[in-house]
Amino acid sequence: MPFDGLDNPFWSCLATRHAHLALGGARARRYPPEVSPIAALSGEAPAHVAALEALVDVGDDFGVLGPYVPKLGRGWETVLDAEATQMLRVDRSPLPEREADIVDLGPDDVGEMLALVELTRPGPFRRRTIELGRFVGIRERGRLVSMAGERSWIGHCREVSGVCTHPDARGRGHAPALIARVVNRMLRNGETPYLHAETVNTRAIRLYERLGFVERARFPLFVAKRVA
Repeated sequence: MPFDGLDNPFWSCLATRHAHLALGGARARRYPPEVSPIAALSGEAPAHVAALEALVDVGDDFGVLGPYVPKLGRGWETVLDAEATQMLRVDRSPLPEREADIVDLGPDDVGEMLALVELTRPGPFRRRTIELGRFVGIRERGRLVSMAGERSWIGHCREVSGVCTHPDARGRGHAPALIARVVNRMLRNGETPYLHAETVNTRAIRLYERLGFVERARFPLFVAKRVA
């Protein structure tokens, strides 16, 4: 199976599967701000950077995860300058699914999902992020305490994303249970699961390794906000 699209994952996705959501053109693309701050470049020349800058209003931010990091001029504040590890699961065997009260999440759950993301910081999630894929969650006494879902989609490869658990509910196996549900659904659809994690988040990476994911690549992870 070819995995070349994963070499510049969000550009590949915004140019194909999510082209209907993409703002921009041949040099730079991004999701609408209410969907996600994620952007991508097809190169790193000044023209690519200028095209990206034109897509970001003052007060808004963007994030890139891929081979090309823009060299920005004045009027920008760096929010994050880090590294992400891309992991792929080529093992086609399904993950064991334990008994858990897993529910599908939809538009009516977005408020709770945003609150959980604000507390746990798994990565960018905005009011319309749920449009990028299907999400599942676990509730305890009616409160959403854990969730996971899908984000980018490149050919036959689909990204596991939004994995997070409330601090009060950690250690109960919620994250592995939700990831298993998401991964097994992808496998039934003939898709190859992949994901991204900040490289310093060794706890998460160890969990993903136990679930059969292996490191494929590392990319710069850069977030900036336009201040002028």
